[in-house]
Amino acid sequence: MNIEGFFAQLDSYFQNQQLDQVEPYLLSSLEQAKEEEDYGAYLSIGNEMIGYYRSVSRFKEAFDIAEDVLLLLEEMQLESTEHFATTLLNAATAYRAAGNVRQAYQYYQQALQIYTGLLPDNDYRFAGLYNNMSLLLEQMNQNEEALDCLQKALAIVRKLENSGAEQASTLTNMALIYFKMEQSTQAGKLLEEALSIFEASGKGEETDAHYSAALAGIGEACFRMGDYPKSLASYEKALAEIKKHFGENLSYGVLCSNCATVCRALGEEEKAQDYEKKSKEIQQKLQQ
Repeated sequence: MNIEGFFAQLDSYFQNQQLDQVEPYLLSSLEQAKEEEDYGAYLSIGNEMIGYYRSVSRFKEAFDIAEDVLLLLEEMQLESTEHFATTLLNAATAYRAAGNVRQAYQYYQQALQIYTGLLPDNDYRFAGLYNNMSLLLEQMNQNEEALDCLQKALAIVRKLENSGAEQASTLTNMALIYFKMEQSTQAGKLLEEALSIFEASGKGEETDAHYSAALAGIGEACFRMGDYPKSLASYEKALAEIKKHFGENLSYGVLCSNCATVCRALGEEEKAQDYEKKSKEIQQKLQQ
């Protein structure tokens, strides 16, 4: 199977916003790899499917394919490889998004152990792992540990080329934790740096998933600072980015609820009710 061709076609569907084509293409490609007994392609496509199903909030499908890929890797006696660790990382992120903290933490720790034994300390894959672990630790109210992970991630991405989005996202996540810890001065400094990096890197024109996440973080940070107009503007930009890349998923619904809260702070009750209605519609649709 031509895996480069697979990724080129998949990227084309996302870039052209042909989201309805993504799942059928993933499923048919996975079946093709299985029929051809191309296990390398099967693993690559399986990991793409974990991320896709997570992004559209279809968590059961994400868990099913994750466990299938992990089982295949175990049967191939590849439990101590980078491929196994990467699959654990993707699975953990899906479990975290679904609120299964225990399973997510277990998989993150397993991935970290494998990476530590295989990769140099400054490898870019650690940055992704640390960023995701920080989000889970923050959910668990382990704020100091979450900050430590983010500082490790930032030290890595600062040394990488074309990593403006990753740097800004990491700085924004750090700012939110400092706000949570009532250290507003430090949070404000980090937020200003994040915004300046995004403006300098031109991510408003060349957007990706990191950009939508950072916009959402900036919206929350501005809300905590009492800058409600900037908060709403950032949240609404994040909504547009999420819809463009992933459709109206669970994150989209959460941000609609956040927008409703900001609208009420601005005295815009009618707009707040519209956002609340949209949020409830999305949650009900995803629960079916």
